Amino acid sequence: MSLSSSCSDDYLKVVYDSWQWELFQDLREKAVLLLSALAKFHLHAVVHGSVARGDVRACSDVDVFIADVQNSFLVETALEQAGVRVNSRFVVQATPMYAMKAHLKIDETTMVSFPLMSMRRVEREFYCFGGEVNLVQLQMGLRVMGVDKRLMSIEPNFSGHVERSVIGREAVVAKALGISVETVLDRVHALTRRDLIGRTGVFLKKELAPTDTFELVLKRLSDFNPAVRRRVKKEI
Repeated sequence: MSLSSSCSDDYLKVVYDSWQWELFQDLREKAVLLLSALAKFHLHAVVHGSVARGDVRACSDVDVFIADVQNSFLVETALEQAGVRVNSRFVVQATPMYAMKAHLKIDETTMVSFPLMSMRRVEREFYCFGGEVNLVQLQMGLRVMGVDKRLMSIEPNFSGHVERSVIGREAVVAKALGISVETVLDRVHALTRRDLIGRTGVFLKKELAPTDTFELVLKRLSDFNPAVRRRVKKEI
């Protein structure tokens, strides 16, 4: 458990105890294993979210993301060569306007994903919004600022972090993260809407059969789903 210390009207200082630091190190070791395996095949990935920021909990996920469109065989081979077993594979498209992504589920809290088509800027910056670190930063022990699902900016320090609300500070947060204000406003809208009406699910999610490839499934979906076909045509 983490221990909160001094606070004021606009920020809260959170001090981590030994349990949280140990969990943080365990999750980072798992992330290093995955990013190292991908790097051997020249696949440049990041881990994003609480593992990048440091504010981990018992339910924290290790979410690894490769930002560029990749050949799925190469990604799966990289993991296989490192002895990483993929338990299930899905194609996921959050909305008809978003890029379809490949999701490789390692276990209940570990995922490797990558886009099957190019992403819009706001889609790519989503990962920066939550905070992301690459393999070199992981190996150096660096933690970065990001925003959690409560819309609190998490600013790491030596003993834990300082958190502040993003609401009313959107432009400041965008500058600190090096992303567009549009992306911050988009995430604020999405997360506040979710608080009001709950999760609405994703536009498309399909599990792959053992003999399927992501590219083959994308083609099938494009052939039979007009919305997917329109998004794929934007690639041409």
